[in-house]
Amino acid sequence: MGVDYYKILQVERGANDEELKKSYRKLAMKWHPDKNPTNKKEAEAKFKQISEAYEVLSDPQKRAIYDQYGEEGLKGQVPPPGHGGPGPGGASFFSGGADGPTTFRFNPRNADDIFAEFFGFSSPFGSMGGGGGGAGPGMRGGRSGFFGEDIFGSFGGGREGMGSMGGMGGMGRQMKEAAIERTLPCSLEELYKGTTKKMKISREIADASGKTMPVEEILTIEIKPGWKKGTKITFAEKGNERPNVMPADLVFIIDEKPHPVFTRDGNDLIVTQKISLVEALTGYTARVTTLDGRTLTIPINSVIHPEYEEVVPKEGMPLPKDPSRKGNLRIKFNIKFPTRLSLHQKEGIKALLAQ
Repeated sequence: MGVDYYKILQVERGANDEELKKSYRKLAMKWHPDKNPTNKKEAEAKFKQISEAYEVLSDPQKRAIYDQYGEEGLKGQVPPPGHGGPGPGGASFFSGGADGPTTFRFNPRNADDIFAEFFGFSSPFGSMGGGGGGAGPGMRGGRSGFFGEDIFGSFGGGREGMGSMGGMGGMGRQMKEAAIERTLPCSLEELYKGTTKKMKISREIADASGKTMPVEEILTIEIKPGWKKGTKITFAEKGNERPNVMPADLVFIIDEKPHPVFTRDGNDLIVTQKISLVEALTGYTARVTTLDGRTLTIPINSVIHPEYEEVVPKEGMPLPKDPSRKGNLRIKFNIKFPTRLSLHQKEGIKALLAQ
């Protein structure tokens, strides 16, 4: 039975170009022989398999033949009908005469070349005088001289992408585009309860040959309860693709829309109610409709002065790290003072307050 390239590259059969690239980047970095000095033979074999799988699945022609005939069809053991003459992309077609079968024969490219092309090196391994130790199948010598002790160590464990790569003479460089930032306006109700937003983006993607084409994509953004203005949601490498340049990250930054009733102070909610001087002095019952539609009734028996603030615990915004907990609701008051008082009213107030 032939090799399962999808299994080797750890992708589904319907994987698109972006998914293939992401998986190849991750696996090639993981199994590169220079990153595995203690088990170099195993790493070289896996690295070669990963590169071969990527080469086949990222090429529409090779992938179509592989999907129909498997590895045997690619390598000439099963004759796919209707093909003849020389083929592009490292493949060759051979005609066997009038009665002989027409065969498609795939010759895998060197794994180093695929790695170098993908990551933007002019040459992944260069001989720098003095050569190097022996290389395994499909690998050239001089690795340690070109890369130094451990170039992979500088990428951070498990990171799938590289912001930039530089090095000694002859080594190429792959830079990452600056992040693209966009504001994402959210209502206070959405930030209180959480919500899901769908964002449609348009961008350029590149195929294995480097040719770009426009695509549209729907991004799903999960807004968590309690998120604050300034919270960032990052979609890695969702910018335009260009040869030898890593796509930019797309970053959405939460913005809070003004609310007609509440303002936010950290995890607290603030509401201001207008009351008369009589209510301020004799007692008042505040009624507040919460962001999730409940009605709170809060009796206030204290004398309400201009700086007075009634605090209702646990009726504010959910805490982002623990939405089961909430901040406070703070009720402030705008007291309406009378603009004119009659002599009789003044005397009455004086008599009342003198007691």
